[in-house]
Amino acid sequence: MSADAPRPAVESRLVVVLVGLLALAALLLAATAASSAAPEDGASAGRTVLVTEIATPITPVIADHLAEGIDRADAEGFAAYVVELDTPGGLVEAMRDVVEDILASEVPVVVHISPAGARAGSAGAIITFASHVAVMAPGTTIGAATPVGLQGEEVSDKIVNDAAAQAEALARLRGRDADFAADAVRGGRTATVDEALELGVVEARASSLDEALRAADGRVVTVAGEREVTVRTAGAAVERDDLGAFRRVLQFLADPNITFLLLTLGTLGLIYELATPGVGVAGATGITALLLALFSLSVLPVTAVGLLLLVVAVALFAAELFAPGVAGFAFGGAVVLVLAAVFLFDNAQGVSVDPGAAVPLAVVLFAGAVLAGRIAYRSRHMPSTTTGADLFRGRAVRVSEAAGTTGRGFVEGAWWSLRSVGPPLRAGETAVVAGMDGLVLLVEPASAADGPAPDATSGATQPVPGVELPAQPAPGAVDASPGPAERSTRGAGPPRPDPAPPPEKKEGVP
Repeated sequence: MSADAPRPAVESRLVVVLVGLLALAALLLAATAASSAAPEDGASAGRTVLVTEIATPITPVIADHLAEGIDRADAEGFAAYVVELDTPGGLVEAMRDVVEDILASEVPVVVHISPAGARAGSAGAIITFASHVAVMAPGTTIGAATPVGLQGEEVSDKIVNDAAAQAEALARLRGRDADFAADAVRGGRTATVDEALELGVVEARASSLDEALRAADGRVVTVAGEREVTVRTAGAAVERDDLGAFRRVLQFLADPNITFLLLTLGTLGLIYELATPGVGVAGATGITALLLALFSLSVLPVTAVGLLLLVVAVALFAAELFAPGVAGFAFGGAVVLVLAAVFLFDNAQGVSVDPGAAVPLAVVLFAGAVLAGRIAYRSRHMPSTTTGADLFRGRAVRVSEAAGTTGRGFVEGAWWSLRSVGPPLRAGETAVVAGMDGLVLLVEPASAADGPAPDATSGATQPVPGVELPAQPAPGAVDASPGPAERSTRGAGPPRPDPAPPPEKKEGVP
């Protein structure tokens, strides 16, 4: 009996240890459950959402912006990527790119159709169908998802049927009303906030961004890789990721009408530069406009036929400069330019130039080409303008200062050094410019044309180039030239015989 006495004490201690371990485990489990339940009951402390605003048609520029935003939200660990959407539609290809990026996103994408009065039409509706959580502000609408162009024009049935199938598939994927999605594409059906909530097209109503974040919080969504995550956005901090200045400019240029306007201005600038070459303002403006137009063409669906017609139109306008007349080339260029506007973009993609913009621009370019042709014609037939030495040749200049054969004179608003090619210069006399030697004018005194000028020292006659001087009698020779009286009677009648010389007297002869 004495050997078995301590056994009850040992067992009691073991029981106490086991109870303590169980209590500690219970406390740990309770703390874990409390920590995991905390985000369900309160704000997502320390979480941030990336928010962007899209209030413009969907273009490749917008598609690139959304793609970068989704990648950034995933890489930097944002709780969600929120798109505040207000769009009438956009390009089909750009819309497809956005949908693919949303489906491949590893973070929840929340679309909030806002502000009040906004709409998610056409491409915007299909993007909303693809989002993980869709929220609408009061007074907004969704639907009318029939693919249209940037100007609201309809596209082919092939594009419509394809978009309807995609919209229905996206609605089924997100658990939304697939019938409404198909009707929105084929029949242009729309829905208000209340109708959309009743049909299950969107998940909640929210008048502000904070309300939209609270409405999306706690929802379980499926992201890329078939992975289910719980949206934690209630009370999260907001970081904006809106379009920058550069992308806003690109979005402005990604418009077919703006593209056609830039093409017209660029062509007109180059035509005027060819017609009146000079400072180069018209040429620089034209090249800048064409470069901007090339960017627009790079983001819009362009056809080869349209580009060829555009090249032909430019060639016809340029031909007007070299063969102006009845403006036939300019008229043909205007007609081809309108055809180029019709065929330049792929209408099946919903992109086209408004005829109300194409025709006036073609008329303006026609008038500009005709005017440039007239200017070029007058420029080619103007008398040539002399430059350099020929500019002063034959010009009369008054000698202001003279020192032998050099001097100075005032010509064309400036003082020039003069050097005579003939007799010495005399102050106050007039000389004629015969050429230039560097910055010295070579002149010929006007007196050189009237006869030889005496040498200032010896009185000898100096020869003047280009002036034939009379022969001078040799020293001691008899001047046989007629005297003044004889010169005065020449031409009045037959010449008289010279009087006989008087007889010589001889010495010693009476």
